[in-house]
Amino acid sequence: MTRIFTIMTTCAAIALAAQAAAETGFVQFDLQTDHHAAPLDAAMFYPAAAGGDPITFGRNPVFTGIQVSQDAPIADGNHPIVLMSHGLGGNYRVLSWLARDLAEAGAIVIAVNHPNSTTFDVDPQLSLHHWTRAQDMSAALDHVIDTYGDYVDTSRVMASGFSYGGWTALSLGGQTGNHAGYVSHCEEDAEASTHCQDIIRAGGDLAAIPAEDWNASYRDDRVTHVAAIDPGLIYGAEAVNGAGMEADALLIQLGSGENRHYATDIDRSGFGDVVAHERVTIDPAHHISALMTCRPGGWLFLKVTFDYPVCDDPQGSDRAAVHAQISAEMIEHFGLVPQLAQVAAD
Repeated sequence: MTRIFTIMTTCAAIALAAQAAAETGFVQFDLQTDHHAAPLDAAMFYPAAAGGDPITFGRNPVFTGIQVSQDAPIADGNHPIVLMSHGLGGNYRVLSWLARDLAEAGAIVIAVNHPNSTTFDVDPQLSLHHWTRAQDMSAALDHVIDTYGDYVDTSRVMASGFSYGGWTALSLGGQTGNHAGYVSHCEEDAEASTHCQDIIRAGGDLAAIPAEDWNASYRDDRVTHVAAIDPGLIYGAEAVNGAGMEADALLIQLGSGENRHYATDIDRSGFGDVVAHERVTIDPAHHISALMTCRPGGWLFLKVTFDYPVCDDPQGSDRAAVHAQISAEMIEHFGLVPQLAQVAAD
């Protein structure tokens, strides 16, 4: 009952915060790494002090965007860090609603557009190198600590992600992959799994990926908590692959029945038995409900241009309410404090 009340209070605080003036800072930076030839497009969302340029970030013909204060000073204090990883073919803009909510709860949120698996940059073979995504996040974390060390609480580093990014977050916590298991899954479930279908359609060769790279640990010892929304790559994993998970893990499953995404189904994959975790199911919803809220008419633009139902939610579902619950669950799991909830408590 206490947890349910806390989540309800947090959801209410997030809803009220959406109506308040934005206090989320935003800064973009490029980051050179050893494992990519081109620099990473990275960003930081954070509790902001006065100053900066108010902008609507992430707004386009489809998505609403969020209000941020670009290049604003960071608010005083030592802030926890949340790493945030997007899904296959996605980008940090469509998850910026989550970054804003976490920043309003006091966290510095670090996000990158992962090369080879981000919007307009998806390589059918290199996108399968899931370990480079964990390396992206660790490199970005290093940069933020080096650059903003006076504002960072290095004892509180958390990882979050959606879909493929959910696996990235789990990897940072110590989860390892099972190459043979995932290859077998795609051989047996190719018609059911959209990810396996995408690999085949794009001409990728899953079996050619070096098993030693796929199966290695990419744990970042600084990460204490993990929250994964509909994580991908979970099929074929065994108990030994979850044994290295040292971070406290939260798995957020979106939807049920026919609305649940097969490629990220924690129950059908058996992944729930692989890693120690806390589980939350949000329903009605489906996989795409985690993306940014859509503008009126956004669905029509998509239908005409891409014919992809990014804006279509299940009957009875409200995307903003789904977002509020996701944020509330993460805030609770990470031990953050929603600003308006704290004000109400005071």
